[in-house]
Amino acid sequence: MKILAFDIGGTNIKYALCDENFNISDKHTIPTEAHKGGQAIVQKVIGIIEEYDGIDRVAVSTAGQVDSKNGIVVYSTDNIPYYTGMMVKKIIENKTGIPTFVENDVNAFALGEAHFGAGKGCSDFLCLTYGTGIGGALYLNNKLYKGLSSSAGEFGHIITHAGGKQCTCGGEGCYECYASTKALVDAVNKANSTNLDAFQIFEPENFQKPEIRSVIDKWIDEMIIGLINIIYVFNPPLIVLGGGIMNEDYVIDLIDRKIYNLLMENFKKVNIVRSKLGSNSALLGVAYEASKL
Repeated sequence: MKILAFDIGGTNIKYALCDENFNISDKHTIPTEAHKGGQAIVQKVIGIIEEYDGIDRVAVSTAGQVDSKNGIVVYSTDNIPYYTGMMVKKIIENKTGIPTFVENDVNAFALGEAHFGAGKGCSDFLCLTYGTGIGGALYLNNKLYKGLSSSAGEFGHIITHAGGKQCTCGGEGCYECYASTKALVDAVNKANSTNLDAFQIFEPENFQKPEIRSVIDKWIDEMIIGLINIIYVFNPPLIVLGGGIMNEDYVIDLIDRKIYNLLMENFKKVNIVRSKLGSNSALLGVAYEASKL
């Protein structure tokens, strides 16, 4: 079986081929150009599909709240405008004739980690990914828990600062306004009149500057606030953290050093780890589900 898997984020679209043994090959990354809206993104995906021959299944992981049964984006913030209501599965299948599976990106991440990564062998765990926003997923009793309207796990929109910054969801003080990778980049550049991206912030010549390090440390404290709230609600055995920023050892190490001193005793058994699959998690998660169509 030949599966073409996509991972649509607010900044980039990753795509790759996956075989029946879930080996990833021919992987690419292109800009999402989210400002052009949902229709343009889906057309971009279709254009890529049409470049390949012999594809048996299409698998799509995407930002936004997704009804995976019908392959519809039931809600999206303004990170991707005009995406709410997009019938991704139907549009792709009608154009290409290829059976297509669509899932929320963090749910896809959780499925990848459950079957192939850090969550393998664990029946209950939570996932959070940090990027343009913060996404979440609940993997409970060996399956995804999606809630009443396929929207469970919106950890990025829990309120950590009442009356705080305006969020793209329309609310104020959301977790992702303070603890997303975008929030870090914005805070560093505002405080230091720089134009650094997330990777440049952690380059030695920048990371070693006290004024940048203090912003990073404050940002990690914001991450910890949200994680503590989530731990107190779910009391999970495992939390898997994803997003490119988690490749930075300093981030995961400082979370580990600080968070257990702040938790009540009965909650300290939680194991907080980074993804084992990195940027392949969501691709493998949707490919696994698409293989069952």
